[in-house]
Amino acid sequence: MSKMRDAAAQSKAWPFEEARRILKRFEKKSPEKGYVLFETGYGPSGLPHIGTFGEVARTSMIMRAFQELSDLPTRLVCFSDDLDGMRKVPGNVPNPESLTEHLQRPLTSVPDPFGQYESFGHHNNAMLRRFLDTFGFEYDFISATEFYQSGKFDQVLLRAVEKYDDIMKVMLASLREERQKTYSIFLPIHPETGRVLYVPMKSVDAKNGTITFDTEEGEEMTLPVTGGNVKLQWKPDFGARWAALGVDFEMYGKDHSTNTPIYDKICRILGYPAPEHFSYELFLDENGQKISKTSGNGVSIDEWLTYASTESLSYFMYLKPKTAKRMHFDVIPKAVDEYHQQLRAYETQDDKARLNNPVWHIHGGDVPVSKMVVPFSMLLNLASVSGAEDKDQLWGFIKRYAPEASAETHADLDAAAEFAVRYYNDFVKPAKVYRAPTDLEREALIALREGLKAWDQGLDGDALQSLVFACGRERFDPMRDWFKALYEVLLGASQGPRFGGFIALLGIEESIALIDKGLAGEFL
Repeated sequence: MSKMRDAAAQSKAWPFEEARRILKRFEKKSPEKGYVLFETGYGPSGLPHIGTFGEVARTSMIMRAFQELSDLPTRLVCFSDDLDGMRKVPGNVPNPESLTEHLQRPLTSVPDPFGQYESFGHHNNAMLRRFLDTFGFEYDFISATEFYQSGKFDQVLLRAVEKYDDIMKVMLASLREERQKTYSIFLPIHPETGRVLYVPMKSVDAKNGTITFDTEEGEEMTLPVTGGNVKLQWKPDFGARWAALGVDFEMYGKDHSTNTPIYDKICRILGYPAPEHFSYELFLDENGQKISKTSGNGVSIDEWLTYASTESLSYFMYLKPKTAKRMHFDVIPKAVDEYHQQLRAYETQDDKARLNNPVWHIHGGDVPVSKMVVPFSMLLNLASVSGAEDKDQLWGFIKRYAPEASAETHADLDAAAEFAVRYYNDFVKPAKVYRAPTDLEREALIALREGLKAWDQGLDGDALQSLVFACGRERFDPMRDWFKALYEVLLGASQGPRFGGFIALLGIEESIALIDKGLAGEFL
């Protein structure tokens, strides 16, 4: 066993813990299909949201961990349930009223309100794939419509007809009495209207592989379950999909976790061992509400990527998947800076520590070197005091602070400077609230200004931090009151950067001018 594989076998990082659980499935024999199948499912009822990305990102992290532990081939499938009937019209699409007449039709039969693809389902699938491709995921995409209509699902559907009573028994035990009377695991698709029908079965013919039912208009109809004439209700579909594909691992939100025994039982009834699964906590918007595709609340993937890198989002997804996360814009700066802190730590870590570092799981072991010589939070404050409208203005300060840095050699810093200007103007600037200093704070600010006027030690952030500290030490207890005053009086914020480093970045003369403006009340 290699040194790295040995460390992976002991690692307490959650992707390795999950990967070891999956590996136990194959202690006695390798997968008959020739590979270990990781699946992630997607309901394309609306535009893909950030939770969808998180599911694929985290599944990929577990798959990478598995590849470090084992030489068994792996495959990641992204399955879109696009044969599902459109139950309600999403509110975040153009001309939503035009979709009303298509309610209950499969998403791949609903016209695209954006006018770009052959259907709404195709549009949402394309959005999902574009998002996933942006992050460089390696996956195979499967459309439920194609899976049902091509016959790839036929064998399992015919088995579901044979085992109809057994599967119904599992389902009926989970339903209220009133729902039991009309429930069927099969949803016929009306050959003329194209609508997905929620109707009870009159008979299920295992010999011929057909179902008989009355349409909503009372007409008796018999359809084969194969060839895309019928789809399964979503809970049976979950278990049947596992059986049809031979899924070995799938993760999903905790809102699915109560259904896990149902999915597992149906998968086993259809002839395949239930996969390993992982239930993660939900993503919440700024009001603590669950993020929803149809309402479009929370931060979208495109919105995150307007203000920060793909890696910072992957980092955010790595952290504590069993803890509910607020997905609001204020989490972005912290995620960016922590990601780069971990990159810097990785360079000096041993194998054990590296496998516990989020960046190993984000980059699959091929970890880049951070060139962020200025933290993102510091760039935001620099944008604030300089009134920067573009990244070139920030580079004027950066070059003086770090002469060796350039846009060409420090691509991550260059991108971050552009993100910082954008983030500052959209979120920080509108929320700034300045205040006048108290008499004690004014005294300390004057001492700091005089100390800077006499400064002759260059742009040394640590030395400047000592000066800032000295100006507050005799006057403030606790010292955080002094730093809070600096942020509120000079930056219009309740928290901020390590102030010595900020002075080094801004410049001595510029920092003196900033203090003068604060003392004169020019920000009020």
